[in-house]
Amino acid sequence: MDVEIVPTRKISVLGLDKRSVKDIAWCAATYGVNRLYWLNGYLLCLEVYDKSFEHEIKNKEFPISHVCYAELPKYERIFEVDKSLQIPIVNVSGMKLFRSLLKAILDNEKKNSTAKKSQV
Repeated sequence: MDVEIVPTRKISVLGLDKRSVKDIAWCAATYGVNRLYWLNGYLLCLEVYDKSFEHEIKNKEFPISHVCYAELPKYERIFEVDKSLQIPIVNVSGMKLFRSLLKAILDNEKKNSTAKKSQV
């Protein structure tokens, strides 16, 4: 049996927003997202369409339509959106893909805050 590990070469994030944890959880729950992701003190919500997976298989590039993120210092397995509505949170701290994604997000945030300071 031949096994080849072929990692994704590139991830493209088409939209990015920093939001509150409550806003992310409510949006995810009402949009039908079935889980959120946590790593290193941040909560992530990814909007990914089925076509993205097809594109990744063909091109080894994975497009993500939109990512929302917020600071969430302590990991929780479940976030209570409302009294009868909960959304699970998956700890993805050990996954290279998510670590790379968060690094890119934080680098982008740093770049944008530096650019804003230089405009003042």
